[in-house]
Amino acid sequence: MKTSLLALALLGAASGAAFAQSSVVIYGTLDAGVTKTTNAPNSALSEGKRDNNKLGFRGVEDLGGGLKALFHLEIRFEPDTGTIEGVSRPLFQGQSRVGLQGDFGTVRLGRALTALQETTGLFEPWSGMPNQAGFQTDLMVAGYRTATSGSGSDPLGLAGNSGNRFANALWYNTPVFNGFQLNINVASKENNSLPTAIVGRGTAAAPQYPAGALAGAYPYSVSATYMAPGTLPQYAVYIGTERNATEVKWHSVGAYFRPVPELKLMASYGRQDLSHIRAVNDTIRAWLVGANYTVGTGMFRLGYGQKDADGEVKTKEISVGYEHNLSPRTYLYLDLSQKKIPNALTPALSDVNQNHYALGIHHNF
Repeated sequence: MKTSLLALALLGAASGAAFAQSSVVIYGTLDAGVTKTTNAPNSALSEGKRDNNKLGFRGVEDLGGGLKALFHLEIRFEPDTGTIEGVSRPLFQGQSRVGLQGDFGTVRLGRALTALQETTGLFEPWSGMPNQAGFQTDLMVAGYRTATSGSGSDPLGLAGNSGNRFANALWYNTPVFNGFQLNINVASKENNSLPTAIVGRGTAAAPQYPAGALAGAYPYSVSATYMAPGTLPQYAVYIGTERNATEVKWHSVGAYFRPVPELKLMASYGRQDLSHIRAVNDTIRAWLVGANYTVGTGMFRLGYGQKDADGEVKTKEISVGYEHNLSPRTYLYLDLSQKKIPNALTPALSDVNQNHYALGIHHNF
């Protein structure tokens, strides 16, 4: 009898706990294909990807009175080997955040894309996917992720870590007022223990940011957006700015417009200011134009952009992609791209062509 009562009590407690728990969603992406990029470190035909592969968990708990608790965890992995993405990247490379949402907006703490980096993917023809044919990782951000040491959102983090996220950070998103929203993001110096030195305006003997030192400014990232009303907004614009821990700054503006529901036209401009760590050649400018066009069960992606870094020949890229939907969650894709980049040996004098080809499958679950 006592055993039965104990079992019923435990069952009741478990039911109450389940009722109080968050509604949790498990989601992910699997993307794999064959790729080839000429004049690249690995120019052989190989298995590659168009998008990040991820496994995510997000949840919401209603606390009453319009207040909700939120959490979001996202793991990145390589499907061809089953390993975590990158050598030194954290388990929750995508993001790990917890916060509250209410009439005041949304407040979250943890690690994730910066406020401006979260915004820009909607204004790029490959939707921010970090692949060779896309523009997000280099041109759209004016080289902010890929330029010399000291640039990127997290220059004082571990070598090989992603350059577009803040760790130990706070995010605040205002409520949407008549289509307008402000997104603010501030990071601490807690993770700024340099694994390697950043010479900057110093010397190899006395670098501007010495290895193992806590240094730099407090990083921040801000974006403001406006979207026209409707489930498929006819147009949207954004403006934003970001400063990292070495006080390198990136400023960006962009817009998109849908003349008809099937066609999305977009453009953006970005500027990187490295004057705090460089005495010369301290500005990088970039722009791009692009389009997405839906035809039946398929969609075309088109784009052209340029990056003009002081002291180097211009980077120029033209890309075209096509994806054919097999279902609402699965599509096949083909990407073709040609990119002229500065020659590593003579960046101020000559360039080389990188031709990129990719064929693969993308599945969301």
